[in-house]
Amino acid sequence: MIDNFGELMAGFATAIQPEYLLYAFFGVLIGTAVGVLPGIGPAMTVALLLPITYSLEPAAALIVFAGIYYGGMYGGSTTSILLNTPGESASIVTALEGNRMARKGRGASALATAAIGSFVAASVATLGLTLLAPILARWAVTLGPPDYFALMIVAFLTVGALLGSSVARGMVSLALGLLLGIVGTEVLTGQQRFTFGLPVLADGIDVVLIAVGLFAVGESLYVASRLRGGGIEVIPVSKGWRNWMTREDWSRSWRPWLRGTAIGFPIGTIPAGGADVATFLSYGAEKKLAKGRAKAEFGHGAIEGVAGPEAANNAAAAGVLVPLLTLGLPTTATAAIILSAFQSYGIQPGPLLFQNQSTLVWALIASLYIGNIMLLVLNLPLVGIWVKVLQIPRPYLYAGILLFAALGAYATKFNHLDVLILLAVGVVGFLMRRFGYPVAPMVIGGILGPMAETQLRKTLAISQGDLSALVTSPFAAAAYAILLVLLLLGLWLKRRQARVESRLAEQLAGAGSGRE
Repeated sequence: MIDNFGELMAGFATAIQPEYLLYAFFGVLIGTAVGVLPGIGPAMTVALLLPITYSLEPAAALIVFAGIYYGGMYGGSTTSILLNTPGESASIVTALEGNRMARKGRGASALATAAIGSFVAASVATLGLTLLAPILARWAVTLGPPDYFALMIVAFLTVGALLGSSVARGMVSLALGLLLGIVGTEVLTGQQRFTFGLPVLADGIDVVLIAVGLFAVGESLYVASRLRGGGIEVIPVSKGWRNWMTREDWSRSWRPWLRGTAIGFPIGTIPAGGADVATFLSYGAEKKLAKGRAKAEFGHGAIEGVAGPEAANNAAAAGVLVPLLTLGLPTTATAAIILSAFQSYGIQPGPLLFQNQSTLVWALIASLYIGNIMLLVLNLPLVGIWVKVLQIPRPYLYAGILLFAALGAYATKFNHLDVLILLAVGVVGFLMRRFGYPVAPMVIGGILGPMAETQLRKTLAISQGDLSALVTSPFAAAAYAILLVLLLLGLWLKRRQARVESRLAEQLAGAGSGRE
């Protein structure tokens, strides 16, 4: 514990350097902006910036990406509260209660409880990351190739089954990602796989092209196909710090903040749906625990319905970094793209990360604490700026995204064929969204697929082709048993989420008919 504290202080010594403070501020600023804009999430932004940050040193690039990740979680609440349009899927619950508060003239209180709750939850969850990650990393050093292969199978099946509305569609998306991951020249035999004789595919399809194509190009095409004319109605927010939160608001919010943190962090550390599931569970818990006037306000602007889910949202974001940094396993789309950012610098997240790259990883963790303070400042006094961001015309916004996506794809190898691959992947991403297939399993399959193949080959080489070696390791056997538990738990959580969503839809429908 003392050693970890010393390492964290060394990380702060690195993170408070003016250069890194500037990178952290840039990350949280961009993250908040993309969180505010509907349809543009942290995953798309990190994917777009991947090619641009190749000129940065690893610590600077990863601090920027972590800031974008945390900032995106913060910013999504602004759009939900003022526009009733979630900027991120994890902010759907916030839209229900927060927008009702804003329509009653309490938008400032809703924004304040969301921002302060996000700060409290992210700070506590980052402390949990600080304490838990080194312990898990020291234990994971003992794992062998069959154990790592088992972990990747766990990641494949849980992410494929739990991300998206359908297990079958999630597995199809995962299969497409695995197929893209094995395109290229096989390492041991030198045989080319699925290249169709094209030299540009001999080295495989760059993960950057997969990520940018699916999240930037695919999302832009999908949003463009659904754009409608007309202005955007943004609910005004009263100015002045006295309008933020009353004493009653504080007394009704602090317990949901803590409960949301307790729900969000552990769910974020396991592949069980991430922040989306955590926010719905937090909302359900607050609704059940509410009493008296607070219970009557649910569905009509209860502050607990904003405080708890926003805290769970940000706590889950910190929890996702635990398996990413210690085991190299991404459980969300954004985490998968951050993993590819590590790999682009020749750094493999996992048990040895805290030994081989201790300066980098502790500077990254220290920057999360600093970024939380920056985000609190950005999201309370400067809310007026984010309201202005909402006025950006959507056609200009998405045209700019497509331009940067094409430039980034070309900059990876300065090959115009990469732009064509980007467009092809983007069209696939558009079609997947159009027909309800989740894209996150495809990205995770493309990134982890080659790694899983390597661990499988190592296991079979050590065991001289004995397949039983894949399951006879004590940890591997335990991992497969835990996989079954995670799948059952995740499917149960998804059903809980679906029930809450259906109740929310009924409330919204009833409110709409009442206004008519």
